[in-house]
Amino acid sequence: MALMPASTVYRAIARQVLRLAVATAVLGCSALLVGSRSPSELERVLAQGELNVLARNGSTTYYVGKSGYTGFEYTLSKAFAKKLGVELVINKTDSLADILDSLEEPAYHLGASGLTITEQRSQQVMFSEPYMDVTQQVLYRRGQARPKTPADLIGKDILVIANSAHADHLRTLKRHFPALTWREQADIEMIDLISMVNNGTIEHTIVDSNAFIVSQNTYPRAQVAFDVAGVQKLAWAFPKQKDMSLYKEAQKFFAEIKLNGQLQTITEQYYSVEDNMNQGGALLFANRIESRLPKWEPYLQDAAEQFDLEWSLLAAISYQESHWNARARSRTGVRGLMMLTQVTAKEMGVTNRLDPKQSIFGGSRYFRKIFDRIPKDIQGPDRVWLALAAYNVGYGHLEDARIITERMGDDPDKWSDVSEHLPKLAKRIYYKKTKHGYARGWEPVKYVQNIRNYYNVLSWHEQMGQKQIIIAARTADESPTFSPVTLKPTASTSSAFIPL
Repeated sequence: MALMPASTVYRAIARQVLRLAVATAVLGCSALLVGSRSPSELERVLAQGELNVLARNGSTTYYVGKSGYTGFEYTLSKAFAKKLGVELVINKTDSLADILDSLEEPAYHLGASGLTITEQRSQQVMFSEPYMDVTQQVLYRRGQARPKTPADLIGKDILVIANSAHADHLRTLKRHFPALTWREQADIEMIDLISMVNNGTIEHTIVDSNAFIVSQNTYPRAQVAFDVAGVQKLAWAFPKQKDMSLYKEAQKFFAEIKLNGQLQTITEQYYSVEDNMNQGGALLFANRIESRLPKWEPYLQDAAEQFDLEWSLLAAISYQESHWNARARSRTGVRGLMMLTQVTAKEMGVTNRLDPKQSIFGGSRYFRKIFDRIPKDIQGPDRVWLALAAYNVGYGHLEDARIITERMGDDPDKWSDVSEHLPKLAKRIYYKKTKHGYARGWEPVKYVQNIRNYYNVLSWHEQMGQKQIIIAARTADESPTFSPVTLKPTASTSSAFIPL
């Protein structure tokens, strides 16, 4: 059994002692003060050591990333649980109505699922201090007639989430536009609706502005027609009860994270849009091959030899991760040349993620570990591309996508087939039936494509360098011998075999 650092042990013991003390105090109060007062909701949470949160699995709430659970609501809830000194427990629900109804049960403490504060919902639950402002937006497909007012939606095919604030607003609009009609579906997410507009499956939908932000690069044909409602606020939902101790603690929590900037940091982590790769990015990559790569090439060569990989593949991965910036840091806290999370770094024996050599060897070891998990009967480029996808999105999500691929009648051992189905992990109709749930399935597809492009450019660059050496050698009347194993495919070979 692995030994934990002494400081970790001491903290763990301290937490257990604190919980036992709270539990003892609560039980003591119950025994000595029978008829005087019962333990408060906050005291029960502390004694139990768990914060039970109701949430839907999805892009704006929580999902499984390559290093475990992630997502805006998850990160926010995790911070609150940490402040309380308890563990966070996510309880999955299938609909917004389930969240509000289930809060009547004492087992659940709050609902965190991008809930809009509405007058109707406020009659059923208590809302915390709002943590985000959003706008309801009507979407249409680029190339189609753009509606400009609610009247333009009459006679159109509109689909929204059932029991949502969007459906409530449509009911309000119907008072002024009696001919307005729409459809509601409970088992669907906003990102599903955005995808359906993008593909032309439906004409219009209504989504929150935050959901549109994280999807606009993925579904570029879905465009905002107009804002159908003013600014609305998202908040956590708490059960209506006399005991407001936990609710008040949440109010203090939001006041603190707004003041210290933590809320802004979490928001930017999930709702900042990154620019797509363009011609300027390609030119920058070519420049950095000359200016940055030579500094790290010896480490990449050594790691490739140690883990039986190709150095130019590792170079392509590290460029995709950090642009060969040894001090790179993402909004999610991953750092270094290979942008390792703290969990992965610890697992790979990396003590300093900013140390270039440690980062390259740690990332290479981690990729090799994933590569070795790919079924042995998958060889050649497909094995590499599947391993890269798993490196990005997590092995469990890759397996979910391969299962979907097989169910759809395609080959789960071919990257070309799996890449077609990976984006389905972002659609509720598919991910609700998978083991690992929601994933931003379009990201590993783009990730692999970028690395393939970088790899081919690096291979071409190396081949050109070798040709120049040969020319120079011939000019000097020399006859060097070159191993055919070192020759790489040209940039035009998009599905080049990587000799691993």
